[in-house]
Amino acid sequence: MLAVKALFRVLFAVLAVVQVAYGKVPGRRSAAQTKGVVSLLAATSAAEATAARGPARGLGLLGLAAASGYAVELAGVATGRPFGHYHYAPKLGRGWRGVPFLVAAAWMLMARPAWVVGGLVAGRRGGVARVLAAAGALAAWDVFLDPRMVRDGYWTWPQGGRYEGIPASNFLGWLVTGAGIFALWAALDGDGEALEDGDGDGALAVYVWTWVGEGFANAALWDRPRVALAGGSAMGAFAIPALLRRART
Repeated sequence: MLAVKALFRVLFAVLAVVQVAYGKVPGRRSAAQTKGVVSLLAATSAAEATAARGPARGLGLLGLAAASGYAVELAGVATGRPFGHYHYAPKLGRGWRGVPFLVAAAWMLMARPAWVVGGLVAGRRGGVARVLAAAGALAAWDVFLDPRMVRDGYWTWPQGGRYEGIPASNFLGWLVTGAGIFALWAALDGDGEALEDGDGDGALAVYVWTWVGEGFANAALWDRPRVALAGGSAMGAFAIPALLRRART
């Protein structure tokens, strides 16, 4: 797995450079630029999962997260549950029943980092505590993600909402969906110590980099202090205790 670990490091370094450049693009980012960043982040996550858990388990768990999230999105667009009523623009490419296939990637991108962070936050309690902490860490990322994608016109909430035009039901939907995904992970792959069996630093680094990078971009580059504060506080509530526990280990 040394070659895969090296690949992860290279992809992570390239991702950091690309995301910095992406953040400096004036005005709205193009759909091609957004798809490129999503694809690179997906590849980075896949390499980290493979290096940490092996090809079958690592990619299998990410595939489960992508498929589960996409299934819930299909229900969400059709019924308004559990996220609330919203719809996607065609800019994200092909899809099925109004949900672009690229959306599945959003559920796998931060799943492994959130699972590892949730394990560090839950500590030796594991079980339900880890599932809920991981779901919270995943939903916290969406406090950054949704406002940016709505602003760039990738999806719309017709009835609006109090946070950047997004209703609270969206984040509750992320929390519930994440809990379901991670409950499956715990049942299929165990929920032991977050730093055992290959879990750990790579996934934690992706989560912390996303937290810091999104916070800086919203505060300093995109003139969105409200999003910087809300997203920074939400992800920081999980990133900081995870980092502290990692430092003690």
